[in-house]
Amino acid sequence: MFNKHMYEDRLASWSDFRNGLETCGNPIQEAINYYDSAPRVSIHTDPWDNKTWPTPWELVAENQYCNFCIILGVCYSLQLTKRFTGQEFEIYIGTDIAKSKTMYVLQVGSDVVTVEQNGNDVKKQTKSLYKIAVEKQYTMCKLH
Repeated sequence: MFNKHMYEDRLASWSDFRNGLETCGNPIQEAINYYDSAPRVSIHTDPWDNKTWPTPWELVAENQYCNFCIILGVCYSLQLTKRFTGQEFEIYIGTDIAKSKTMYVLQVGSDVVTVEQNGNDVKKQTKSLYKIAVEKQYTMCKLH
């Protein structure tokens, strides 16, 4: 999706990807892998002000992925599947206590997806947020 120049082509590619999430064995890891391949930009979206966050369709249209937009992309992709209907999605901004680094965290049930503010690793973990000092929490609105 990320290398396609036309918005409509990216949208179709993203739709195909989400359809594949409905039946794959590990949809969260698949979403991580998908967005981990996105070309990165330094800062695109202010994570502290959710009024500035792009909608799923704006994210695809803009095709600019800072580390926070990676978390948004994973979140939106999962939210827009039937498989995750009814699930609560929460995004946290906090500090990894052991590393003293700012982290963006997506929690879906017991699954936690993390990305460092200035890192390149997107990781899935099945644990709580006990190692993260949460500074901001956002409950994501239902998308369908």
